[in-house]
Amino acid sequence: MKIVKGLTGKAPLLIVLAFTLLGIGCRKKEQPWLPLVIVEKPTKEDVQIQGEYVGRIRASRNVEIHARVEGYLEAMLFEEGKRIQQNAPLFIINSAQYKARVEKARAQLKKNEAQASKARRDVERLRPLYEQHAASQVDLDNAIAALEDAEANIAMSKADLDQAELELSYTVVTSPLSGYITQRFVDVGALVGPSKNSKLAAVVKTDTVFVDFKMTALDYLRAERRNVRLGERDSTRSWQPSVTVTLADNSEYPIKGLVDFADPTVDPQTGTFGVRAELPNPNQRLLPGQFTRVKILLDVRERAIVIPRKALSIEKGGAFIYVIRRDNMTEKRFVQIGPEIGNNVVIERGLGENERVVVEGYHKLTPGIEVHAIETTDEEAIERLREENKL
Repeated sequence: MKIVKGLTGKAPLLIVLAFTLLGIGCRKKEQPWLPLVIVEKPTKEDVQIQGEYVGRIRASRNVEIHARVEGYLEAMLFEEGKRIQQNAPLFIINSAQYKARVEKARAQLKKNEAQASKARRDVERLRPLYEQHAASQVDLDNAIAALEDAEANIAMSKADLDQAELELSYTVVTSPLSGYITQRFVDVGALVGPSKNSKLAAVVKTDTVFVDFKMTALDYLRAERRNVRLGERDSTRSWQPSVTVTLADNSEYPIKGLVDFADPTVDPQTGTFGVRAELPNPNQRLLPGQFTRVKILLDVRERAIVIPRKALSIEKGGAFIYVIRRDNMTEKRFVQIGPEIGNNVVIERGLGENERVVVEGYHKLTPGIEVHAIETTDEEAIERLREENKL
């Protein structure tokens, strides 16, 4: 009887303890483990849309120097490969025959002037005699005709003298512009002239250079849709279609250029059209003839919504991301994507700037589940969870 009484007295306590443990177990099942994800809000940036092409550098001016008169080359007055100034003498061609032509033309001019002077005096003497009926009309007409013929000869002689002096000036070959001169193409002592060995050297102006490259018709259409007309500057924009190029070691040339010409026609064989940009080259770092990688700024998307590229997934239905709502529930969101810039991508449509996008952990998500979201700004929590292998 005592034993039965002892058990009966402790039974309520055991029952209470059992229900307590059962309740704790039930509450643990009511609070399941939530997936951990890292979220990030989109950023708003001015995104530059660039195209990349292969181009070639050329001098802004490349002028060949030719001999314009025939003769033996007597002297060369420059150092090959050096900078020269405009109008500097470069070559001397033997000028003896051209000096003789000048003297001959000058003498012929004096002779014609003397004949004209005599014809003028004849007219002045015959005119009063004709008025006094002391000379015939024929005599006066002949004197006037002789005067007019002599004046015409003077004009011809002056033209011959000018031509002879011009040819004489061509015996001193000067530089048509300031720049760097190439090596000579003929040697001193060679016979040069328009019909043989006319090309003597070339002068290139490289303080400013051009870069030529090809764009496709599709590139042109895309630029037109962005209201960008290549080769034209739009003062209403805060930016212009600038161009950057690379040097021989693939480093970027620090000075930008601007597109100043776009071919209005498309090459039917390649489907491309030529584009030219002008770049300053004060230190001669860009060498004419070298190939380069050209980047051209085609558009600037102002205040575009940008997310990390790793947050984006692609399936047959399109591109989608996971968005965490305010109640920490997941939502699978299809979005319209724009251009990629480095490790980021522009979202054209389907995402607000204050929403939370899953950037890590989305592989374990399905739509409509609750998650534990950690902001990318909470670096300490992310590092701790990585150490605990929970991310």
